[in-house]
Amino acid sequence: MEPKKKRTRFSVAYFVLTIFIIWIFNDMIFRPYIARELEVPYNEFLGYLSSGKVKSVGIGADRIIFMLKEGHPASQQQASSLIHNVVRVDDTKLVDRLIEAGVDFSEIKQSEGMLRALMGWVIAFLPLFLIWYFMYRKMGMGGSVLSLGKNNAQEIHGEMTGVNFKDVGGAGEAEVELREIIDYLKSPERFNKLGAKLPKGVLLVGPPGTGKTLLAKATAGEAGVAFFSLTGSSFVEMFVGVGAARVRDLFEQAKKKAPCIVFIDEIDAIGQARSNIAAMSGNSERENTLNQLLAEMDGFRANTGVIIMAATNRPEILDQALVRPGRFDRQIQVTLPSEEGRLGILRIHAAGVPLADESDLERISKITPGFSGAELANVMNEASLLAIRRGSDKVALRDLDAAIERVVAGLQKKTPLSPEVRKKVAYHETGHALTAYCMKDADPVHKISIIPTSKGALGYTMQLPTEDHYLRSESELRSRLSVMLGGRAAELTVFGLATTGASNDLEMATMLARRMVTEFGMSKTLGPVRYSNPEGAYLAAPSSNRSDISQETSASIDREIREIVTEAQNAAMKILESHRNALDKIAEVLQENETMTGDEMKKIIESL
Repeated sequence: MEPKKKRTRFSVAYFVLTIFIIWIFNDMIFRPYIARELEVPYNEFLGYLSSGKVKSVGIGADRIIFMLKEGHPASQQQASSLIHNVVRVDDTKLVDRLIEAGVDFSEIKQSEGMLRALMGWVIAFLPLFLIWYFMYRKMGMGGSVLSLGKNNAQEIHGEMTGVNFKDVGGAGEAEVELREIIDYLKSPERFNKLGAKLPKGVLLVGPPGTGKTLLAKATAGEAGVAFFSLTGSSFVEMFVGVGAARVRDLFEQAKKKAPCIVFIDEIDAIGQARSNIAAMSGNSERENTLNQLLAEMDGFRANTGVIIMAATNRPEILDQALVRPGRFDRQIQVTLPSEEGRLGILRIHAAGVPLADESDLERISKITPGFSGAELANVMNEASLLAIRRGSDKVALRDLDAAIERVVAGLQKKTPLSPEVRKKVAYHETGHALTAYCMKDADPVHKISIIPTSKGALGYTMQLPTEDHYLRSESELRSRLSVMLGGRAAELTVFGLATTGASNDLEMATMLARRMVTEFGMSKTLGPVRYSNPEGAYLAAPSSNRSDISQETSASIDREIREIVTEAQNAAMKILESHRNALDKIAEVLQENETMTGDEMKKIIESL
């Protein structure tokens, strides 16, 4: 109840402040410059009249307003205004005095006084009204308070989405599951005949850039039904009750347009677990919106023709009541594309791009494991831009390779390095590459560069696996650790001192070693036991901060991590010491040319 009291106090204070501002404006700004009426005693008015200082008089029901002639100052206690007023008294000789003084006089109608007072309040309210109007427009409410409870969903008819499944590559199993929904929307009688109930909700789960929103549009495009698209954050506003009202309006609108698909992108904005919401911020408005969504999804039958689809890359934070059967019955995993899927995506985005004969998309799909659909689209676009920049009318293979490097490592900077720094960076990157070449379980080296990038790296060694890896053995992980620490090992081998250039390598190596110990059970001392917290963000390493782990076990974990990392560094130093001639030669060539391919490095090693 405490937040409600705070909102009440704020509203009352705001209202009082508004009235005070209007009163100040009316009495101190409007009246001095618009009315300019000052009250004087009746005998003073008669004195002005008899001395010929009065120019005109207006006689009202209870007041007399008169204007002095210019050049006649007012009395000492009044301001220098020319307009004054006086309370009307019962004076039967007033008209005769006015005629004798030769003053123009007339009767003041009561409506004129009321109009003057009304205009004072209208002009005072006008600035506040304009402020409120632009505030509502800024919040996307169209300037009307009545539109607060209206949802902001964009309605697009199915075929107007312009997207079908042929425009989506690498969907795999997700497309198969979504086609069942399309079949129902096209021919619901087949399902109703067998008593089959369609899922009320479909939740698309996957990393960013995998095409969740695109799949929802393709589903609507294939089915040819209305498609409502909005984001989870569009439900929540600063006003209490707006989110729940928008949810009700959305479902009412969807039922009228059935069959249709309602797609809520980033549903985690309103679908977080209610205990988490209370713990983090106590946002009762978001909780009310979620409660209304739960009630609406439970309130309509499965075969009403309204399919609720949602997308998120953080499924672990969603409320369990939202993802239970009966609401979001079906969860579809939209994963990173396989090699075949990447090839399909590349072909879709290369449809309007003129490619050179040597541009092999199959090769690009092989060397881009772990790339999402959005990243592959970015690769094709960057390759086109690079081809235009060098004046070519076709995209060559080197453009595609450079685009991959730009997506992975960032834009190359033209800031030159000093000779001393250049030498250290060359040996550092050569250490990575030579260690990877000598490790049998390591991924092959694609390119070495000592050109600084926009992501803060002074150089980089790019390894591109030749196939997708779904499982990694302990020996493969230890090889990866040695490659990560190969740059630091080269610095210690050649210069006898390590530099700060290996800070990111140490971070990645420590993280991988921690996962080996706490998640994968790859520790002889601690055994096959999981010590990490199972709850974590999507695709993120779970934390090892658990209250049920003793201090001795935590110390053992740290000791094991240190031993694994140290062993990996020693293994890298042993390789580099045994191949010192190759290390020096590759670093020398790298300082001269700045870049080197994996094949060029291989030729140097074989020539020694």
